[in-house]
Amino acid sequence: MKDKPAVPEPQPHWALDTGVPHTARVWNYFLGGKDNFASDRQVGERIAKVNPPVLELARASRAFLVRAVRHLTAEAGIRQFIDIGTGLPTFNNTHEVAQGIAPESRIVYVDNDPLVLVHAEALLTSTEAGVTHYVEADLHDPDTILREAEKVLDFDRPIAIMLIAILHHIDDTDEARKIVRRLVDAVPSGSHLALAHAVHSETMDEGARQWNKVGRPPLTPRSPEEIESFLDGLDVLEPGVVTTTRWRPGEVNLGVTHDVDQFAAVGRKP
Repeated sequence: MKDKPAVPEPQPHWALDTGVPHTARVWNYFLGGKDNFASDRQVGERIAKVNPPVLELARASRAFLVRAVRHLTAEAGIRQFIDIGTGLPTFNNTHEVAQGIAPESRIVYVDNDPLVLVHAEALLTSTEAGVTHYVEADLHDPDTILREAEKVLDFDRPIAIMLIAILHHIDDTDEARKIVRRLVDAVPSGSHLALAHAVHSETMDEGARQWNKVGRPPLTPRSPEEIESFLDGLDVLEPGVVTTTRWRPGEVNLGVTHDVDQFAAVGRKP
């Protein structure tokens, strides 16, 4: 493994526009956080009005992340993570879960919201044995993500790629597949892909329509079959591609146990 790097001091590439809602800040609002602005709260309330289950979906998505990271760390033996679209730090962040099980775990967080950069210090807390690192980059540019991650992670050893509630912000499905393939091709055998993705329903589609009027990036729900296609070539772990709350349900559910309009899965690279 590479030597532990110094805590980075990333420089912002995007200006912070508080008048335009951003998904990371709206998601923070849904999770009960305080790192959001009036524009984020207004559009969040509008979406929640037409799609009330979205508040539970946000909690279900975070609960899936916790269960997936627990499995990847404790059972699959993964010690390296690239968490893309990490959003604002709230609770049970990837590094907290992974390093709580294996203190030597290394986590690279990736997001393009300047407010996440402001909170990078909170994300970059780490055990002495492990590493956390923040990269300001966009999922549309996987080469930059991989180049920066290589400064911290050992690409000769398995890596978990986390795409939790982010891939549905790539509106072109073919482009989304190419991005996933680029990321998966770059990591070795034994690596894993964990994803959670909005799925079509009457309420989800209306919520996406409302969001796409004013927010960024755009939201594109997909069918279960389209979501499953992102895992082509991987060994999909049981129970397969299922509604988020049905992926290995257990004690971590944050109060949401019924089906939600989001599907999730974890796949292993052979």
